[in-house]
Amino acid sequence: MRLQYFILISVIIVAGLSQGLLLPVLSIFLEKMGVSSSLNGLNAAALYIGSFGMTLIAERVLGRIGFKKLMAGGLALVLVTLMIFPLVPDIKLWFLLRLAVGIGDSALNYAAQLWVLLMTPAEHRGRNISFYGMSYGLGFSIGPLGIKLLDFGVLVPFAVLSGLFLLVLLLVLWKLPDSKPVRQEGEEKRTGRFRLSYAWAWYALLPAFLYGYMEASLNSNFPVYGLRLGMDNGQISTLLPFIGLGGLLLQMPLGLLSDRLGRKNILMFTGIAGGLIFMLVPLAGTQFGWNLVLLTVAGGLVGSFFSLGLAYAADMLPRSMLAAANVIASFHFSLGSIVGPNIGGAVLDFGPLGGMFWLLGGSYVLFGLLGGLFRRSASGDVARPM
Repeated sequence: MRLQYFILISVIIVAGLSQGLLLPVLSIFLEKMGVSSSLNGLNAAALYIGSFGMTLIAERVLGRIGFKKLMAGGLALVLVTLMIFPLVPDIKLWFLLRLAVGIGDSALNYAAQLWVLLMTPAEHRGRNISFYGMSYGLGFSIGPLGIKLLDFGVLVPFAVLSGLFLLVLLLVLWKLPDSKPVRQEGEEKRTGRFRLSYAWAWYALLPAFLYGYMEASLNSNFPVYGLRLGMDNGQISTLLPFIGLGGLLLQMPLGLLSDRLGRKNILMFTGIAGGLIFMLVPLAGTQFGWNLVLLTVAGGLVGSFFSLGLAYAADMLPRSMLAAANVIASFHFSLGSIVGPNIGGAVLDFGPLGGMFWLLGGSYVLFGLLGGLFRRSASGDVARPM
């Protein structure tokens, strides 16, 4: 069981790496090619359009082919796509390649996170899901450092990432059992699982949208924001990982606190506090130190949103509905990731330079305040809107 968990964590790390590297590296390429911020953001959103499409069929595909085959297929698709990117620097082809990466990443993320969720006992859910989130955050934080590898050649960051994907793919094929999710009796006849998941746990499913919005917006738009503000590639590549580093530092403490103090309370507090700090980032201007501190603290506070939201939903929903809730969370993450770069790019083109941070921070504050409209049922088994 420990070996399986280690391999699943490895899968999540490389998934984070692929997104953490591709978003800023390709955004810098397109900015230097003279592509507008809006078109740059649209191209970046292609990755999440592919992910969005995959979430619509992920549950059905997983039920047919199982965890191992779905993860291996996702890893192989991303591996092949990564090797093509630097060979054909064409914005139209990159759009299609990002679609493919999104499909692959979504497949392996869905399979890995559901497997972890199902194997985790309720009393350790906050801790284990937080460790899962830390693993993704680790990969996502390391990814932007690939910008520095460009000094050795355009091919180098893609070659390094491809090698890591190949290694993890071999581990999955060699060591993971070929299993499928256990289907509950009568589950095939349940037609309202998605509707009920929304009705009972809508507040727990919103964090996935906000996390996707933040992640994609910052990694796609912040390089453009930084370049226009007067930062160089080195400063940008150094600052971006600290957003994820903050999440790594606070992921486990927040997960443990959520086990003791309640996940809703933690989500509300971190949403409001993190949102307010994001709104302060434009005031730092080009001061590297202040940007680093603000991005690290804000990223740390909201970096647990996806994992804590998923754990909160698992607390409230019957086991037979976890797969459906997992689909919804992945769907929300992809939707937020599509919206984020496009809104951020439009604000950079037509609004104030710091507008992307005001909008992002305001979204988190609004989420925190919405917690007052949500409560669990008297039985404590499910949650219902007030």
